[in-house]
Amino acid sequence: MAALRVAAILCLPAVSGLIVLSAVSAGTLGFDFLAYQQAAVRVLHGERLYDPTVQQTGGFGLFYYPPPFVLAVLPFALLPAATATWVWLALSVAMLVGGIAILPVRSSVRWATLLLAGLSWPVAYALKLGQVGPLLLLLFAIGWRWLDRRVAVGSAGALGAIVKIQPGLILVWALLTRRFAAVAIGAAILVVAALAATVVLGGFGVWADYVALLRNVSDPITTPHNFTPGAAAYQFGFPTGVAATIQILSSVLVVAVLLVAIARTAPDASFLVTVIASQLLSPVLWDHYAMLLLLPVAWLLERRQWWAAAIPLVTSAVTLFVDLPAVIYPLMFWLTLIAVLGVGLAERRDRGETSVVAEAVVA
Repeated sequence: MAALRVAAILCLPAVSGLIVLSAVSAGTLGFDFLAYQQAAVRVLHGERLYDPTVQQTGGFGLFYYPPPFVLAVLPFALLPAATATWVWLALSVAMLVGGIAILPVRSSVRWATLLLAGLSWPVAYALKLGQVGPLLLLLFAIGWRWLDRRVAVGSAGALGAIVKIQPGLILVWALLTRRFAAVAIGAAILVVAALAATVVLGGFGVWADYVALLRNVSDPITTPHNFTPGAAAYQFGFPTGVAATIQILSSVLVVAVLLVAIARTAPDASFLVTVIASQLLSPVLWDHYAMLLLLPVAWLLERRQWWAAAIPLVTSAVTLFVDLPAVIYPLMFWLTLIAVLGVGLAERRDRGETSVVAEAVVA
């Protein structure tokens, strides 16, 4: 246990630290965060938040997030860009470590998860870019930790949707699992945030710009460096039409798995299936999104599914020296999705059999 703790504590600064330092020397640290900060600067100067003429995601300085998210970034607009980047990086590390620290699993599993995070390329890449992955991991961890608290679940779903649209699927999960108070709280947060953004950003025109931008940059097949199932098929050489069919089929199957999980597994399992599904249903799946798989991996490790450690290890920083095919990322998401569903169904079946035996003994 002591060796695990030492390795976990040293690994994150060693691996991610080296990648961050290489980004500093290359002048690429905070590539994505600077887009948030520049968007906030535009707001303070009374300029337009979005450029609705953008045709492709991934360019420098482009802001694709829901309008309310920029309100949370406004304080960073008051700082020099370099200072703001380092502050955001420190907060990101704190959110990552904090999210892992509150996971409802054994202490040894939390340390193992931190070690896997330290070895992970998606984690290091998200920190290097200044991405919102650590924030989403923290929000999902809060929802999982306090699964029966309506404020925690509602806030996690709503705040996640404010950062990126897809985590709003948590509110759909809450609705389908009859957590109506959580849905109401989440809806209230979203309404207040939307009204605040509309007022601060100069009216409803900002929403029209946002919708136009999403329409332009949400191609799940031909977007460069995208890792959706359809994009992976397209990069492998399949025609666009076939790749699009694969993407649609994947999305339909994800929804089917989600519905089965909600109907047939315990709340924690179906919640984590929802977390995975929120990413697989996204039209753009960057490789650093895979850091969110640390949550279901921790759930699997808690159930002594030790093989699950291989999921983040497949995309560890060591693989930077290997040319991984694009299909690895959607495969890892799908493997984790099916694993959580399978283990969740088995647990439900075992509980049912135990209950039957107990009733027979009492009788």
